[in-house]
Amino acid sequence: MNGLSSLVLFKNLSDETRLSIVMLLREAGELCVCEIIGVLNESQPKISRHLAMLRETGLILDRRDGKWIHYRLSPHMPAWAAAVIEQAFLSDRDKITAQVKNITRNQNTTGGKSVCL
Repeated sequence: MNGLSSLVLFKNLSDETRLSIVMLLREAGELCVCEIIGVLNESQPKISRHLAMLRETGLILDRRDGKWIHYRLSPHMPAWAAAVIEQAFLSDRDKITAQVKNITRNQNTTGGKSVCL
């Protein structure tokens, strides 16, 4: 991640889907791929492709939990990149918080577990 340039960061964040993923992860901390798909209402292949691009540049990290993969923002990104993401989040905080609350609400109706098929 040491080689992250502003050009790479802004190219990643210039895509609406990737920006939405980053903003969701900023608010939620960590999300399963099925939760991201549900919030963004996009196909699994499209979301997976964008997650792979974000992972390749070092903006996000993943971890496997059984057959599910969970994503989170990388704590290793440069401070300047984290600051850009934070400012973008603050500009849309209400919308993003509402989206994450919907995930939490859905988990509450399913016993606290994500419903991934």
